[in-house]
Amino acid sequence: MSLSYASVLEIRPGVQHGIDAAREHVLIVDDSPTVRLAFERQLSGRYNCSEASSFMDALERLHETEFAVVVLDIQMPGISGVELLRKIVEKYPDTAVIMVSGVSRPQVVLDTMREGAFDYLIKPCDPYLLDLTVDRAVERLALVRRTERYKTDLEERNTELADGKAQLERLQAQIVQNAKMASLGRLAAGVAHELNNPVGFVLGNLEMLGDDMGKLLRLMRFYDAAELPDTIATAAAGIKSEIRYETMLDELDSVVTDCRDGAERIRDIVQNLRTFSRLGEAEFKVINIHEGIDSTVRLLSRYFTGDNIALVREYGEIPPIEGYSGQLNQVWMNLLANAAQAMGTNRGEIRITTQVQDEMVEVSIGDMGPGIAAEHLEHIFDPFFTTKPVGDGTGLGLSISFSIVERHSGRIEVETEVGKGTTFKVVLPVKGRDPMDGHAEFVNAPAE
Repeated sequence: MSLSYASVLEIRPGVQHGIDAAREHVLIVDDSPTVRLAFERQLSGRYNCSEASSFMDALERLHETEFAVVVLDIQMPGISGVELLRKIVEKYPDTAVIMVSGVSRPQVVLDTMREGAFDYLIKPCDPYLLDLTVDRAVERLALVRRTERYKTDLEERNTELADGKAQLERLQAQIVQNAKMASLGRLAAGVAHELNNPVGFVLGNLEMLGDDMGKLLRLMRFYDAAELPDTIATAAAGIKSEIRYETMLDELDSVVTDCRDGAERIRDIVQNLRTFSRLGEAEFKVINIHEGIDSTVRLLSRYFTGDNIALVREYGEIPPIEGYSGQLNQVWMNLLANAAQAMGTNRGEIRITTQVQDEMVEVSIGDMGPGIAAEHLEHIFDPFFTTKPVGDGTGLGLSISFSIVERHSGRIEVETEVGKGTTFKVVLPVKGRDPMDGHAEFVNAPAE
């Protein structure tokens, strides 16, 4: 049954059809004021309706307000409604466009649907059909919004899962490395204990040997100066020539001295290892940062005995801090070893600087190596990330160091410039919190 626009004004105003009470915006675009008024009265009970009488007027309205639905007359003066449809689809893809026209040719309907129209209504529009079509368009928009919201939530959850996975991998890596270092620590404790006694014996005996050797040499020199019978002197000369007597006398003192120096070096290495890892000291206590750094440098002396790397220590007046000495020494070892390896065979210096700022001790270790590329910088503390060749590194040193410093309520900062070098700054509180509190997996990890 056909209905006049006058009758539309009286029929079914404000029908709800189960639509949410939230009011969406609907734009009615028609060059006929009567049609616009009829549509607005039919829809305004549930939607905030606006009107536009031309192409440009509609574009201005669309620019000002986010519309859920545009009810658009296909026949417009000047620029046609189809052109406006194309514009809306291009610039406002979430807005549904319902085309209305007195033309019911299937080809026209098909063309507008291909252009992106949500639906096509024939004038004069049945009020119920108009309500139903607009409601469906609004429901479609609600579905699109929910879908986008679900997509966003899903992406956030995926990000959280990825972060959780990374954190789990990091924790697993730390547990494995800590267990490994704890085993090495026990091994080092045993080796240090076993070496202490024999090294002590060797040093004591070498001391006695040196004294006795001096006495024997004194006796030998006396016999050399004594007058012996010709037969004995001739036989002694033969033996002296055979055993390189004069050379041997000169070398004996040097040999004993070298043996004593070697034994003392072994004793110092054992002492440095014990100082470095603090074997037997597993409690959270007051420690001396400079002492830990110096013992670590001695253990890494192979990096700094050549001519290419100069180690510069600029120690400031810093107070003792609270922490695990062995754990923090592991940090100094990782940073110093990385700095030396970054330098390679290039000439330059590694600079260690300490100072105190606002109850925080700052330890900076800088090298003159190639620096860190920007694409690698954000990953340097990730477990297993390394730019070293396969077999040269596990990628766990900086990750473990980051964890140790973080659990000592501190932080690690890095400054780098490609081609000029890198500086790592470790910032630690003077009064720390025992990292074992609430962290059962945090174990004292002696150095490798």
